[in-house]
Amino acid sequence: MATAAECEQALQQLAARLAEKDASSRARGFDRTLSCTVTDLGVAYAGTLRDGLLENIATTAKPGSAQVRLELTGDDLVAMVDGRLNLASAWAAGRIKVHAGVLDMIKLRSVF
Repeated sequence: MATAAECEQALQQLAARLAEKDASSRARGFDRTLSCTVTDLGVAYAGTLRDGLLENIATTAKPGSAQVRLELTGDDLVAMVDGRLNLASAWAAGRIKVHAGVLDMIKLRSVF
């Protein structure tokens, strides 16, 4: 089982990977608040997606206030960031819950 530290590290890795992308391939104009609730650990992280970058990652007590909300286990978060778990497949199988508009869900695929 992934720890809270491993989950936070995975989100930081995701942020670093997004920052390394060529500016022309980023999801421009995709500016949303994001929360990620790790259900098995009872911890939630919040951040901001801005022009294809993930910024300001921190723990939060109010994940429900974000425009895009993810709910998943720590192991699934780590696997998704590592590329071992596809967001769309995990969502379809019920392993990940995504609370967002349809267009936001489509753009979110380019982030993960």
